[in-house]
Amino acid sequence: MRFIIRTIAAAVALWVAIQLVPGIGVSAPANSAQYWGVLLIVALIFGLVNAIVKPIVKALGCAIVVLTLGLFLLVINAAMLLLTSWIAGQLDIPFHVSNFYPAAFWGAIIVSVVSWLLGLILPDGD
Repeated sequence: MRFIIRTIAAAVALWVAIQLVPGIGVSAPANSAQYWGVLLIVALIFGLVNAIVKPIVKALGCAIVVLTLGLFLLVINAAMLLLTSWIAGQLDIPFHVSNFYPAAFWGAIIVSVVSWLLGLILPDGD
């Protein structure tokens, strides 16, 4: 149940980023079942990327993260959003992030903040 709640929260966070950041989009009719299905699939891909690839990238870039006092984590988060977009493109899922800055950078910040806020509101079963 916790996995489903987190996936839905990530889909909502992606939806907020799509609404606020030009350059992030879904090529499906807005507010249709297909649109929300695409968001759920992209949220699953984003979760897998964050669970598998992000720890490796953070470990490799640990020195840069320390030198920049953690600001490099914003770059890593944006790169994970771009990677999610690329994987979605390879799977013919109509989700696209146009470029690194401003789309992926600001989109990753918005997704992080919204996910954090939803994590405070939603129960996690602890």
